[in-house]
Amino acid sequence: MDTMPTIVFLQKVPKRKEPPAPAEALTLVAGLGVEGDHHARAGSSRQVLLMSEENGDAFGLAPGEVRENIVTRGIDLQALPAGTRLEIGGAALEITKDCEPCVFIERIRPGLRDRMVGRRGMLARVLQSGLIRVGDEIVLKIP
Repeated sequence: MDTMPTIVFLQKVPKRKEPPAPAEALTLVAGLGVEGDHHARAGSSRQVLLMSEENGDAFGLAPGEVRENIVTRGIDLQALPAGTRLEIGGAALEITKDCEPCVFIERIRPGLRDRMVGRRGMLARVLQSGLIRVGDEIVLKIP
């Protein structure tokens, strides 16, 4: 890989079924998730949703269109095993599992849900609190 993987887009979803709020920076809170995001819950394996820009491009989706929190460039997120640590800015995340496409995906474009199985993105929990910004590099620690 020529360049380090980076963050290209960030957003949080303040309330269920409300429009996401794109941001230049997000605060991640250990054991909780994205500060101000409705998915932020203690003990949840779905505190943060990451998707690669490359997967979005493959489906003709704009960054953030499928309500992901973090869009990356230069990393095959789907290939990362559970337990992989991502260090971004002052924060650290741990990949927990693949994100199954939900009915929301089908509403974007009929047939998209089935096509996105295994390529929807990865869920993670926050291990270390910190601020992350668009342009931050991602350091991987694969178990």
